[in-house]
Amino acid sequence: MIITRSPLRISLGGGGTDLPSYYREHGGFVLSAAIDRYVYITLHETFVDYLIVKYSEMEKVETVDQLAHPLIREALKLTDMPAPGLEIASMSDIPAGTGLGSSGSFTTGLLYALYTFKHETISKRNLAEMACRIEIDILGEPIGKQDQYISSFGGITCFEFQPDGAVDVEPLQVSAETLANIEDNLVLFFTGVSRSASNILRDQDVRSKRGDEEMMNNLHFVKRLGYESKAALEAGDLRAFAEIMDSHWQHKKKRSAGMTNGCINDYYELAMNNGALGGKLIGAGGGGFLMFYTEEKTRLRRAMNSACLRELRCQFDFEGTRVITQS
Repeated sequence: MIITRSPLRISLGGGGTDLPSYYREHGGFVLSAAIDRYVYITLHETFVDYLIVKYSEMEKVETVDQLAHPLIREALKLTDMPAPGLEIASMSDIPAGTGLGSSGSFTTGLLYALYTFKHETISKRNLAEMACRIEIDILGEPIGKQDQYISSFGGITCFEFQPDGAVDVEPLQVSAETLANIEDNLVLFFTGVSRSASNILRDQDVRSKRGDEEMMNNLHFVKRLGYESKAALEAGDLRAFAEIMDSHWQHKKKRSAGMTNGCINDYYELAMNNGALGGKLIGAGGGGFLMFYTEEKTRLRRAMNSACLRELRCQFDFEGTRVITQS
C-alpha cells in the first residue's frame, strides 16, 4: 500500500503568464504558495487480473488503453506500468474545479506513487515536468505549468518560465515574522461555484497564440504585478501586497467575459467594505475561492458569513508531493 499526498495551491502573483502560449514568446513569472490541503493517491497491489481505478467513478479494465480517465491512463503509459493487479484510488480535501490547482496536484501525486511502487526515485523538477508533459503536451490541455511545479516543490515559491521551456525555481525570501503575518491575514472564502477552467483558459490560449494586443498587454501588466508582489512580500510590506492583489484582480476581470459574474463582484465589494485591503479570485475565474488580505479578520469573517460564504482556513505546506504511507 502506497499513499501520496500533493498540496493544493494559491497563486500570489503573475497567474496566467505560465501558459506556453505566453511564456514561449515573452517569458512568464508566477509567485505561488502550496497550502495544507491535499490530493491523496492510494496505490495497492491486488491479486486479480484487471486494473481497478476509483475516483468520482470506478473503472475495471484489462488494459491501460481501456481507461476512460485520461490522467491515470497517460501516467500509467508514460511510466510503463502493467495494468493487471493494481488498484488506484484518489481523494481530495477540496473538490475539483475550485481554482486551487487540483489537476496538477492529482497528476504529481499519481506519478510519485507510481515511481515509488517501481522503487525508483524522481526529482521534484522531473516530477513537475513529467506532469506537465502529460497534461499540456499529451492531453493538450490549455493550462500552465504553475500547478504541477508548486505541487511538486511546495513552499512559497517564485517560478520563472523561460521561452525555451526551462523553469527557474526560487523560494520566496521572507522573514519569519512576515511569513507568520501572511499566513495569519490571508483568508479564503468559497463562492459556492465549482467549474471547469478549460473554456476560460482556452480563450486566453487562443488569443495569446494570435498575438491579441489586448490580451498581451493584460498579461504583460499581470507579470509586472507578479514581480511587484514578490518585492512587497520580501520587504515585509503586506499592505502594498494587498493593493497589488486588488490591481491584479481589476485587470484579471478584463481578460475574459467568463472571469467573473454579478455574485462574485458583490462578494468582492462586500469584503472590501468590511476590512479587506485587497483580494482576488483564485484560479482561472468563474468560481472557486476568493482570497483577501485583511487586518480585520473578525469583521471580514462576520460579513462573509452573513453572505453564507464558507471560509477555508489553511497554512502553507513546505514539503510538496511526498509519500505518507508505504507498506
